[in-house]
Amino acid sequence: MRKLLINSTALATVAALTASVAVADVSISGSTEMKYKTRSSLVTATNGDTMVSDSQVNFNFSNKTDSGLTIGYNVVFTAEGGATTTDESSFSISGGFGKVTLGENDGAADSFGIAAVDLVAEESLDSVASARINTSSDAINTNADNTKIVYMLPAMGGLTAGVSFADSGAASGGDTTDYGLAYAMVAGETSITIGGSSTTTASATTKDTSSLNMGVKLVSGALKVTVSQGTFDAVDEDRKATGVGASYALENGITLGAYMVNSSDDLDAGEKYDASGVEASYTIAAGLTEVVTMNDYNYTVGTNADTDMSTVSDKGSSTSLTIKASF
Repeated sequence: MRKLLINSTALATVAALTASVAVADVSISGSTEMKYKTRSSLVTATNGDTMVSDSQVNFNFSNKTDSGLTIGYNVVFTAEGGATTTDESSFSISGGFGKVTLGENDGAADSFGIAAVDLVAEESLDSVASARINTSSDAINTNADNTKIVYMLPAMGGLTAGVSFADSGAASGGDTTDYGLAYAMVAGETSITIGGSSTTTASATTKDTSSLNMGVKLVSGALKVTVSQGTFDAVDEDRKATGVGASYALENGITLGAYMVNSSDDLDAGEKYDASGVEASYTIAAGLTEVVTMNDYNYTVGTNADTDMSTVSDKGSSTSLTIKASF
């Protein structure tokens, strides 16, 4: 009887300890793609065929506290070009006040920008590698996935907004601040989203680097359309880019997409970039997609070529076949 009592007490103690330990919900997802691309270019180094692969594994952990807060952790591993890296690693705290994310992750601007290529499965905006010109109408974020603090306000009707801050370190004045907001509404059978984002990296010695994006997205049944504008302002850089994108989902599992981007730099007179493309995306089976993309581009060197600009013009086209799988 005494032995049974001891065993019962031990079981009760283990159960109490287990109940007090947070048990997280865990989800794992992954994606991989293989792309074959052939490109015709005036630049010998980029003319010809290439084959690349890109994969990601995404781990998400979440736990809800007794006080109602949701604690999450996210880490993304990327394999590309034979190298495996940690792409993102951050934890978050969310509740009625909104969501705070701490660590290596996207800034607020990345969550609200609207670009011409948002509606296509594969971006294919070819250009000269050394050219410093916008090839997208989105905001250009120089801070990428560096360590930062991100705060997302709770949704207020159709309005969402966020802000982020990245410290560049004690010996540097290059801190980065991002802002973003979007407003979604419905007019008849069409949903409309108006979005904008801003990113600024300060400089203690020269001009600040800043980028801005504004855009509109329309969704009406199977048709989606985006119209957007992006700017980039830095030392000897005053770029402007506009873009239009569209996609239409057919009933047979094929989605057609198209985009167009025009960009120029007012401080490098004559420098400009134009690109347009079409694609067809076909869902072979759940989680398996085939994408065919065709793109034309033209890059023109400005009349006052300097170290901030490529020394050669380029024009050409490319065709790519991509097989994508998600898990």
